[in-house]
Amino acid sequence: MDKPNYRQTLNLPQDILPMRANLPQREPEFQQHWEQAQIYRKSLEKDAPHGLFILHDGPPYSNGDVHMGHAINKVLKDFITRHKTMQGYRAPYVPGWDNHGMPIEYAVSQAAREKGETPSRVELRRRCREFAGRWVDIQREQFKRLGVRGDWEHPYLTMSHEFEARIVEVFAELTEKGYVYRGLKPILWCPYDETALAEAEVEYEEKTSPSIYVRFPLAADPDGRMPAGEANYTIIWTTTPWTIPANLAVAYHPELEYVVARAGEANYLVAEGLLTATMEAAGISGYEIVSRHRGSDLEGMTFRHPLHAADPVFNRLSPVVLADYVTLDAGTGVVHTAPGHGEEDFRTGRKYGLEVLCPVDGQGRFTADAGPFQGKAIRPGEADGAVLQALHESGNLLKRAPYKHNYPHCWRCHGPLIFRTTVQWFMAIDHPLPGGETHRQRSLAEIDRVNWVPTEMVNRIRMMVSGRPDWCLSRQRAWGVGIPIFYCGACSEPIHTRESLDAVIRLVREQSADAWFTVPAEEILPEGFQCPHCSAAGPFTKEADVLEVWFDSGSTWSAVLEQRPELRYPADVYVEGSDQHRGWFNSSMMVSVGARGMAPYHTVVTHGFVLDPNGEKMAKSKGNVVSPLDEIEKGGADILRLWVSSVDYFDDVRIGGAILEHVRNVFLRIRNTLRFLVGNLAGFDPERDWVEEADREPIDRWALHRLHEVLTACNSAYDRFIYHDVFHQVQNYCAVDLGGFYLDVVKDRLYCSPKESAARRSAQSTLYQIADHLARLLAPILVHVSEEVWQAIPGRKERYESVHLAPFPDAHALWKDEALAADWERIREVRDRVNAAIEPLKPKSKNDPNFVLKSSLEASVTLFAGPDWAPLLERFQDQLAMALMVPIMRLEQREEVGLEVRVERASGPRCERCWLVLPDVGQAPAHPDLCTRCAEAVA
Repeated sequence: MDKPNYRQTLNLPQDILPMRANLPQREPEFQQHWEQAQIYRKSLEKDAPHGLFILHDGPPYSNGDVHMGHAINKVLKDFITRHKTMQGYRAPYVPGWDNHGMPIEYAVSQAAREKGETPSRVELRRRCREFAGRWVDIQREQFKRLGVRGDWEHPYLTMSHEFEARIVEVFAELTEKGYVYRGLKPILWCPYDETALAEAEVEYEEKTSPSIYVRFPLAADPDGRMPAGEANYTIIWTTTPWTIPANLAVAYHPELEYVVARAGEANYLVAEGLLTATMEAAGISGYEIVSRHRGSDLEGMTFRHPLHAADPVFNRLSPVVLADYVTLDAGTGVVHTAPGHGEEDFRTGRKYGLEVLCPVDGQGRFTADAGPFQGKAIRPGEADGAVLQALHESGNLLKRAPYKHNYPHCWRCHGPLIFRTTVQWFMAIDHPLPGGETHRQRSLAEIDRVNWVPTEMVNRIRMMVSGRPDWCLSRQRAWGVGIPIFYCGACSEPIHTRESLDAVIRLVREQSADAWFTVPAEEILPEGFQCPHCSAAGPFTKEADVLEVWFDSGSTWSAVLEQRPELRYPADVYVEGSDQHRGWFNSSMMVSVGARGMAPYHTVVTHGFVLDPNGEKMAKSKGNVVSPLDEIEKGGADILRLWVSSVDYFDDVRIGGAILEHVRNVFLRIRNTLRFLVGNLAGFDPERDWVEEADREPIDRWALHRLHEVLTACNSAYDRFIYHDVFHQVQNYCAVDLGGFYLDVVKDRLYCSPKESAARRSAQSTLYQIADHLARLLAPILVHVSEEVWQAIPGRKERYESVHLAPFPDAHALWKDEALAADWERIREVRDRVNAAIEPLKPKSKNDPNFVLKSSLEASVTLFAGPDWAPLLERFQDQLAMALMVPIMRLEQREEVGLEVRVERASGPRCERCWLVLPDVGQAPAHPDLCTRCAEAVA
């Protein structure tokens, strides 16, 4: 007679969730469902007892496929808005794009050059607008594929008519308050792109420059500091030989000590603290100090330009000037000063009334003011070579050597930059405010009121704002918002009255910023308009430069937060990369403080850069780029989102094959845990089968206590934007507490106990709560898998259509039971010791005949407990066999402290249904192969 197939009588988990996640195929289905069901709109319409929470999106450039930096940024923002929505806030997410600026114009111009075309400014702008719009559409779909939720159909675009008009309005506000001025100042200039650059557009890279020591012959020494009638010189050190033609002075520190050192027939004036280093570098030996002088005593001395004999253009004097920025860190303690090529030099030149000489044009070539060097290019080193040759021929070049140092480079073309002094439009950072405060001081005060995450980032933004020069707003480009300034043809003065600015605002709002470059000035200005300076009725011309793109993005708080009814100014949080302390965080602060007197954000969260597994910057040329689009296609967006949650993003983070493989393994552990939980809820009706927490088995109440601890830690982590804590808490709970203990223990109860038994329903009620809370806890991170689980949990979708409309899970205080947790920690220690005793008794290999037990299900365990263990084990005696996963467990007390474990093979037959070796197998006549419990279950 065949034995009954008892497997069919077990309460095995159902495949409610498929074994394979199949994310690349399933995720788009969820996203389509959310879109059709309008889940985002419903998330904004549901009750929001905590009010509004506004995350303002920093706009990426619409100029290419999204990269891993985009991915981590957008996913972090999505974590925040989804979490806040579930917490009871109304948290809209309005994505935006930066459509103007050099990256887009560069790409469009490059394409035109490759075709041999030279489009007009108007045509170039049309192509840029088309290019930017196309990439907005592409990136929008890519961001949506990441699972990022938001108002994708109504993003903000900096090239929209309304946005461009709002930029002009903000510019007008700052102009009316006196912030904006036109001036001659040194600015960083890219000779390749032929434009000024903002500090945020500058990258510092290693460069090898010619380091030179140059002597300047003494011309006049009214106080006789150097020996009369002898060959007297001062020595300077510089790494920019090309600036020597623009030299107009030599600078000394007023408080430093200087010496005149005689070497042979020449005398040299240098800082005493650098005398030895200077003489060694210049190859001068056998010197002696003739006299000592304080820097402040040297004013009045003048030296000749070192190329005075090379060309009449250099037949000029270089007076001694005093400057606090002269140091003993390097060089000679004497600084070559060219007011046309440096911020400090420029300020010193202004102080001493020096000419601002800048003999370099926009293409980075010497002008006629550089005499014999006219036409020489700075960038490829041509100018350096010509100047060095001339200095050598003059006899004033003492030493030349290569010098490696960090030097400013253009972020777009990666070429070295130059300082040029040109006429530009600026925003005054030290603009005086009512009450005696300056704009810089107000900005620093606002910085101190903002919550910076991590906290040390306040030091970075303070440093950037404390030291930043006036903001150069002009860009010599075609694609951008034109600076709305007119010029009078009669008196040449700039015009920016309220009347003229309002006229431009109307024009841009109606026709876009393109109209500034096509409509004549007289047609823009009101009829009868007169110059406010000379009353002339014309003619008028327009400023040709455009506003730098950081002014565009720095105005988003006004153009977006103040204009859209679902948003609010200031924002609760800005989230961007660490480079934005000199970029968007900075420009937004400058514009907002200038126009509104306050910061545009309450909290700023900073994330690091994404690097390859070796900590190197990704680049196509290196072949180390990890594309988020490729990773989504291979493994799904939830894997990438889980990776974002796993890293300490406050620093630079790494990604690569092995790293993502680890994340995939964690993902599988989490999903398999959720799959097990849901699979064992088949047939469970929470309305009918619920067991209250107080009536549940002790181990079930322990599982809820651990869930309480996990939820408490994760709620705190979410609130502090520390998502890697969530990752580790959930991973540990699933792998150790659930997979490594609790679920292993309750399988027997779930599978083998009578289907309707209180013990099984106790376990199911607990699994239900764990699944429900984990699905909601992970919803901001694993957006697709959490929805998959949510739809499978009995009764949940009837109450909340989507997990993303459900409330964030609370850490219920009633679940907290420290005493019970302490007891179960000790019981788990007993379990570990029992497992350690069982392991040597099991087969060492598949065909090993020398074994006592095949598994713990055949073990009989005796615990010999001393007074430190006995009270606990007696209280849980009826739970111990279940917790240890053994059929028979005996407890014996002993006088000695400690615990001893003895394991034997249990005597008796094995139950054919639960596989436990039990003495009561066969006691039910109808089922001689079953234990008493299993016989009741199948009856």
